[in-house]
Amino acid sequence: MKNAVDFTYYIRQASINDCPQIRSMALQVWEPTYGKILSSEQLDFMFDWMYSIESLENQMKSGHIFFIASKDNTPVAYMSVEKENANRYHLQKIYILPSEQGKGLGNLLIGHIERYICKKEQKKDIILALNVNRNNSACYFYEKNGFEVESEGDFDIGHGFYMNDYIMVKKIKRKL
Repeated sequence: MKNAVDFTYYIRQASINDCPQIRSMALQVWEPTYGKILSSEQLDFMFDWMYSIESLENQMKSGHIFFIASKDNTPVAYMSVEKENANRYHLQKIYILPSEQGKGLGNLLIGHIERYICKKEQKKDIILALNVNRNNSACYFYEKNGFEVESEGDFDIGHGFYMNDYIMVKKIKRKL
């Protein structure tokens, strides 16, 4: 089966000690993900801004919960989520190494985040939001996973660079 999920994946919550591993994975996914969308100057700026060890540590200390997915004890994906308000979480990052893309791992990661949120919250309905570049082919993946475009924006990130994103949302219905 082409898109069957390989159940040898193991997902765990990351810690500060995992920041070098997350950065290493980011180095492998960053250019293939954004190389045809953003300039090399913007790629370098954003990578340094988001993936320095200090930045990753600060993200974790400020409430971003990171997860790492491994296959055969080798990290192959990472994601992070942050609570925005009482009823809304923001999926800040979800990246899979190119060698593992198209194998169903993305669906598994989205499901993991949804279960994590449902365990944390007592509310019936929760919104999971994310930003995705409007030219990123991942937009289709998110739509297939139940996300809808809520809005779009051009976000100034400094040094003359912008993130031109859709804000997509999915309602997570917690079973009571």
